[in-house]
Amino acid sequence: MLQDTQTIRYYQQITDALVYMWNRGYRFDELRLYLDGYLDALRHTKILESYHIHRLEAEANRYLRDPSNFDAIPLPQTEVDYH
Repeated sequence: MLQDTQTIRYYQQITDALVYMWNRGYRFDELRLYLDGYLDALRHTKILESYHIHRLEAEANRYLRDPSNFDAIPLPQTEVDYH
């Protein structure tokens, strides 16, 4: 479980981006590459401590492997007036 507020913000940004990309048609391999690049950029900028990045990586990978996170959200149906 993530406890550092800055790490939580990065986790939220990553997971939001992954869902957005999935809905735009990107697939698992492309999402994995995106996640790897994102984490690599965090490592190089040294914005977070390495143990926070490691924990963030573990949580983001767990999120990516859970297929329920990428289920399509049903759109509300509108009523059609046939009169």
